[in-house]
Amino acid sequence: MNILAGGASDMDTLMGVINLDYELDLLNELTYFRCGASVPFAGRYRIIDFSLSNMVNTSIQEVAIFARAKYRSLMDHLGTGGDWELDRKHGGLFILPPDWNDPTDISRGDLSHFHNNRDFFTRGRASHILVSGSQFISNTDYEAAFQSHLERNAEVTLICTEVNELTDEHSQCLRVETDEDGWVTDLSHDAGNHYLFTGVYILGKELLLDLVDDCIAHYKSHFFFDGIKEKVGKLKIQAHSHVGYSAYINSVESYYRHSMNLLDARDYRELFMKKPFVKTKVSSQPPMKYCGQANVSNCLLANGCSIDGTVENSILFRGVKVKRGAVIKNSIIMQRCTIEENVHLENVILDKDVVVTKDKTFIGAKEQPYVVPKRKVM
Repeated sequence: MNILAGGASDMDTLMGVINLDYELDLLNELTYFRCGASVPFAGRYRIIDFSLSNMVNTSIQEVAIFARAKYRSLMDHLGTGGDWELDRKHGGLFILPPDWNDPTDISRGDLSHFHNNRDFFTRGRASHILVSGSQFISNTDYEAAFQSHLERNAEVTLICTEVNELTDEHSQCLRVETDEDGWVTDLSHDAGNHYLFTGVYILGKELLLDLVDDCIAHYKSHFFFDGIKEKVGKLKIQAHSHVGYSAYINSVESYYRHSMNLLDARDYRELFMKKPFVKTKVSSQPPMKYCGQANVSNCLLANGCSIDGTVENSILFRGVKVKRGAVIKNSIIMQRCTIEENVHLENVILDKDVVVTKDKTFIGAKEQPYVVPKRKVM
């Protein structure tokens, strides 16, 4: 059981919910066969690894994932949760697809997940809930936010971040306005506000269940917007700032840009080289193999790759084979792809198990990379 210093008792603990219900599959070809949370990222991870690792690194021992569609890939990746230390007798990892067995149920939207999986909350030992999506990428723990939530007697704590440059990916994010003491006064889509809500928030378990019941009774369909946003000024809602690396991935363009940014050693170190580390599914692969004609510069290369061509400014996932004479630049090549002789790829994203036959050329734009869905033979 997690015990916090400075006023928190052993009853003040967190359980986690990763709510994927309103995350639209906006990554085009990359989400044809999977939800956005299970899209591969950074050579050996999936997007959901960051939200899940942040929870585990906050000593959360009970995590539910609300998934509605295309979650087979997600289940295959997560398994029993052992790679995140969530394969345990008490608590652990729960992947909870929607359950419509109650004929009296009138809930709609993501409220159906909260309503139909109410026993997850009532059986859980924790007193508070940390709710997250998967599109906010960071490496952090939420101990300080939870401590502040308890010390200030807040009813809801929103994790927020300040961004220097607003891009298209931020258009979907709520902007947060606060008073001088950090209490939230408004949530809007003010295009000029750089202080963004990350989609991560903390609230008490009893309050969550009361808000769910109230929303359902009034035929609402969105827990956060109808249960929390509409009650700004009525609930004690504080903002807690996240400082450090962060990214939003909600489009192919943002996925490509943030992937390429990790080729900058500073960004890579800030996301992956500080403790506690991001966890992912363990895969046993042989070491990288550099063949006689290999020429590699400024790349992330996962284990199991075999390189006999030129690879520049690119990310290669596990088991990629690059044959002699092939040239890959500014591209993302996912698991087990084969790039045959004399292929030229530039500004390209290949999903898993793609084969590019010899002498082919595919060139996209940095602003709009060329994407090939999984298992294609080009």
